Amino acid sequence: MKPKAKPKTEKKSRLSLLHQYYSYTGFYSFVGKSVLKALPYIIAVVVAIFVVNRFFNLNEALTRVTETLPVYGVLIFFFVSETLLGLVPPELFIAWAGKLNQPWVYLGILAFLSYFGGLLTYYIGVFITKIPRVHRYLEEKMQKQLKNSKKWGGFLIVVGALLPLPFSISCLAAGIINFPFKGVVAYGSLRLLRFVIYGLVIFNVV
Repeated sequence: MKPKAKPKTEKKSRLSLLHQYYSYTGFYSFVGKSVLKALPYIIAVVVAIFVVNRFFNLNEALTRVTETLPVYGVLIFFFVSETLLGLVPPELFIAWAGKLNQPWVYLGILAFLSYFGGLLTYYIGVFITKIPRVHRYLEEKMQKQLKNSKKWGGFLIVVGALLPLPFSISCLAAGIINFPFKGVVAYGSLRLLRFVIYGLVIFNVV
């Protein structure tokens, strides 16, 4: 008599296993809570920019800066902007590069300046944690949040690198939570890809 065949078990797809892992480890909950916590600040920044722009045309002012400063001056201005929270949209500088004689060369320079600006901001975050009052607050009040942030810090850096959000803020947060620097270097390199994609789009418009 032939032994009964074992019932076939369907192998879970990689996507299904990934979803199961994220569910068990609390990834979705972490992302949801992070978005909710950040939402008031994002709204506040958007409102502030809207109010300022109502009285001062920021786009016109920034365009005037790129037209007035020499090339090296624009690059320095961009690097400082990308290091200090990156509140000036890089798309403006990409459009500026598109009007130069060697647009892709200057796009590459902008991409690396943005990338290295983020890496520098990481160390600013590390320095902030050395301030005694900040260090005590993080140790006493933010232990659980820091644990989750360290676990999913790579995701936050990827979001900052690819999406239209300030990349330096992600790197600053990575420095504060002491996320491994080599991880910031690896995940943050996607910032270069974003500039290539935006360049392909913007260069065909300007």
